[in-house]
Amino acid sequence: MVAERIVEALLESRPGLASSAGDHRYDDRLPDLSADAVAADRAMLTDAAHALSELDPDALDVEERVDHALLTGLVDRALFEVTEIRTHEWDPLRHNPGPLLHALVARPYAPADVRLTHLAGRLAAVPDALATARATLRDMPRIHAETAVGQFTGTAALIRDEVSALLTQAPALHDRVAPAATAAIAALEEFVAWLRTGLAADAGPGRDPRLGRRRWEARLWHTLDTELGAAEIQRRAWANLDRVTEEIRAAAVELVGGPADDETVRRALDLLAAEHPDDHSIVDLAGVTLDEATDFVRAHDLVTLVDDPCVIQVMPEFARGVAVAYCDSPGPLETANVPTFYCIAPTPADWPAHRVESFYREYNDHMIRNLTVHEAMPGHFLQLAHARRYVGGTRVRAVARSGPFIEGWAVYAEELMAGLGFGGLPVRLQQLKMQLRMTINALLDQLVHCEELPEAEAMALMTGRGFQEEGEAAGKWRRALLTSTQLSTYFVGYSEVAEIAAARPDGVPVRDWHDAMLAHDCPPPRHLRTLLGV
Repeated sequence: MVAERIVEALLESRPGLASSAGDHRYDDRLPDLSADAVAADRAMLTDAAHALSELDPDALDVEERVDHALLTGLVDRALFEVTEIRTHEWDPLRHNPGPLLHALVARPYAPADVRLTHLAGRLAAVPDALATARATLRDMPRIHAETAVGQFTGTAALIRDEVSALLTQAPALHDRVAPAATAAIAALEEFVAWLRTGLAADAGPGRDPRLGRRRWEARLWHTLDTELGAAEIQRRAWANLDRVTEEIRAAAVELVGGPADDETVRRALDLLAAEHPDDHSIVDLAGVTLDEATDFVRAHDLVTLVDDPCVIQVMPEFARGVAVAYCDSPGPLETANVPTFYCIAPTPADWPAHRVESFYREYNDHMIRNLTVHEAMPGHFLQLAHARRYVGGTRVRAVARSGPFIEGWAVYAEELMAGLGFGGLPVRLQQLKMQLRMTINALLDQLVHCEELPEAEAMALMTGRGFQEEGEAAGKWRRALLTSTQLSTYFVGYSEVAEIAAARPDGVPVRDWHDAMLAHDCPPPRHLRTLLGV
């Protein structure tokens, strides 16, 4: 079967994709980003695109037709990335082995000796992989190089601190793993020193991290797989910003009284911001809020619950610097009973006290409740648990997952829960603030990469229209430069997922419709419409 041959080639050539999907056959490998390997990958993708184009979608049933579209989109997107964006040539973060090492250390999908054997292979590959990175990288954006210094330092700490702990479970492998770990740490430290030297030698900004309109719009098309164009997305985002502004003003009046204006919103948010966790209590608070959200979903019969484990933990150092939280779920091909990790980043150790205070005013007790809805219940954790239960005729949906659907469902879940009263008016205010943030994210994404939005104007938009704390806004400015098109997935995905939720047929209970929406893995919303017949 054409689809299975292409999926197999993708898994073999992308060990990160295979590991995240739950296929552990390539867990002893790192990605090969050398010139010869990239050329071979391009040739494989070109052959795959040709093979898919020779199939007639009209001759397939609905499920197969959607799989054909998903696989075609995945292959075309990969070809575009390797030929047009070429991040491996200018973004050092693309070369960080940390996530692939952490996947073996943290998730017990197999006994320690099996994982350590795989880990030895990946550790042994680190020096060559980083030598390839030094030979390949050129004209790096300064912000990417600075972020990489922190992340690669975190990867070295991961090896130093966690590999030895895992070795206590299989000491017979010490002589094989320890030397590879030592060499990997040395290579990482050498790479960080190389980055620091480059940063010190050139005080300028380096390569412009902004893609420009042509490449950004092309990447957006591949990322979103939607019929909406960039101009329409921007028009809808400005309109949504106005709509939500009126709603948050009304909610603020309900909480603290006064006129329906921005000053009243700030008074209400300041009141809520005073109730916040700190670096020592934030993970425990997230655990409490997960229990609360689970009880609420059960009581309101919103979606079928699962008994899968979800572990809340501090975000590993190597992953910090881009987002404040993430959900790391077992892949759809995973056969072991392993947990989902809901990770939250504490504040960096070098932050001054006023910035730490700003961060936790943003991520106050009520915002953490809303964040837990997004990342865990009934957001990413529950949605991805449902997705893993999908069984199709091919493995296409295991590797071709839609970011707009995943993020769209999580944002829709925030609105759903707050609308039904989860956390009361305080969480409703935070959810509306997150709606403003999500909408501004899409505007930032486009304005930064296509219209050269200055940092001062971006900060004014976020702290003004978005009511964000300075620290949150500064972090989002960095994220807009470090990434492109991903920040648009929240608004576009939410818009499309909410429309599907609103199309629930008469007489179909809410839980049944939500279960149906989650029963097809993670296809782009336009394909989910096809599968649901709406």
